[in-house]
Amino acid sequence: MTGQPPADGERAGVRIGMVGYGAMGKAHAYAYTAAPVIRSLAARPHLTVVSGRHREAVAAAAAAFGFDSWTDDWQEVVERPDVDLVDICSPPGTHAQIIEAAARNGKAILCEKPLAVSLAAAEAALGAVAGSGVLNAICFNYRHLPAVALMRELVAAGEIGEVLLWRGSWLSDEFLDPAVRFDWRFDPDLGGTTIADLGCHLVDLAEWMVGPVSHVCAQSSTFTRERADAAGTGMTPVRVDDASGALVRFASGAAGVFEVARVCARRPCDFTIEVNGSRGTLVFDYSHLNELRLGRGADDARLYGMRTIRAEHPDHPYAGDWWAMGQGVGYGSSFVNLVGGLLSAWPDGPWVPGLDVGLRVQRVCDAMERSSLESTWVSVA
Repeated sequence: MTGQPPADGERAGVRIGMVGYGAMGKAHAYAYTAAPVIRSLAARPHLTVVSGRHREAVAAAAAAFGFDSWTDDWQEVVERPDVDLVDICSPPGTHAQIIEAAARNGKAILCEKPLAVSLAAAEAALGAVAGSGVLNAICFNYRHLPAVALMRELVAAGEIGEVLLWRGSWLSDEFLDPAVRFDWRFDPDLGGTTIADLGCHLVDLAEWMVGPVSHVCAQSSTFTRERADAAGTGMTPVRVDDASGALVRFASGAAGVFEVARVCARRPCDFTIEVNGSRGTLVFDYSHLNELRLGRGADDARLYGMRTIRAEHPDHPYAGDWWAMGQGVGYGSSFVNLVGGLLSAWPDGPWVPGLDVGLRVQRVCDAMERSSLESTWVSVA
């Protein structure tokens, strides 16, 4: 006996309207396409419409990603009656306005990080969402890597004792070459700071594992202070940090360090986390993203050092949804895992992490930006 899968109209679905079609739009579209293959969902995603500023480029992206239609007007996306979820993948300076419009139109919202480029804009966006009651989430996708999720589970279970120190670094070389021309990434009103853009991931993971950050003391540096404009006809001042670092105090009493930099030669996306507890240490290195290193103080002295955990066992977070052990889970999987969790909770929720987490992270990033300007410790409001 043979059968046919149900047609789209015969099962619950979520109609996706996406704003933005760049690297993050591609990652999110992949996630919606792969999620139903990887896990059972309460609602199947349908790629309905994508928007972008450049007509030819967004039309090509719509065809490549599998969207039914495209537009060069993002407001059409949030107003269309056949859109259930607005997925915001545009530059950070546009996020707050789109969130507010989507909330007014009663759409569920998934927003790329950071929530906004200023604390005031982030607060306004969250206010609009809170008043509407719509489902909402922010895309802190690295929470959804098996090794990182396992790290958090082990910390929460007390496997390394009381957390004493948390440190995270994110190093890349994308701004190293002074010949890289000025674009939206160097405009703090559109792209935000490096503290907000990269640092937000570190802040989120730190607070997810250790709890609230209470105080920060930061410094920032900009090494290439002007860049050629897009046309190459003039120079534009750069007001975004190339590198920043911060000493951190947590409300729990733990201490920490954040470092973000885009001028580290031959560092493509080197992201590391280390947690030192009263009874052990955990280390995650993104270049080995299916591995977690663990060292316990009570181990036999003859085995002194760190052991490597392959975070691919079916008992590990998310790993059981994917391939057989040893085949690995990659960057794209973090988005699939995130989207899968959201659509598994459709339509009632809850969605985690919500935009309220994005606002909390924005407060810490704002405190770091103020600290770097004032050269002093700053309390997180």
